Amino acid sequence: MTIVTMQDLLAQHPFLAGMPPAWLEPMSHQAKRSARHAGARLFHEGRPAQHFWLIISGRIALDMHVPGRGDVVVETLGPGTVVGWSWLFPPHTWHFGAVAVEETQTIEFDADGVLRLCERDPALGYDLSRRFMGVLLDRLQATRVRLLDLYGPHEELLA
Repeated sequence: MTIVTMQDLLAQHPFLAGMPPAWLEPMSHQAKRSARHAGARLFHEGRPAQHFWLIISGRIALDMHVPGRGDVVVETLGPGTVVGWSWLFPPHTWHFGAVAVEETQTIEFDADGVLRLCERDPALGYDLSRRFMGVLLDRLQATRVRLLDLYGPHEELLA
């Protein structure tokens, strides 16, 4: 029977692909496995951002509160992705909310612990910042495409 360590799990996740073992090992001490049932909320918009998650299986919806409409889903994330970047940037509060759409398995990180690791090893901090900036860029591009779908020229407008 092969025992899979937290460090092994981190090394296998696409978000951390290629990260040196010397960084994965201390990161593994800030991580734990977690599960969320469908409908379970990970965090609420506007509250303190103290964790982030690597999705192993399942789906998590990012939502935002719209007055008069309630919580509106803006994106759904699946396996191989990361949830939560607000912990990296002051004021360290969530810009969106997040809820499990179905049974979801994750690796949950203590953000304060990871920030301490980054302060001790600026090269690790730089690497993680670049990874999260890539996520932000991808999500910004996805939002751009959705906005073009909603507000861009439509065939009936061009005829």
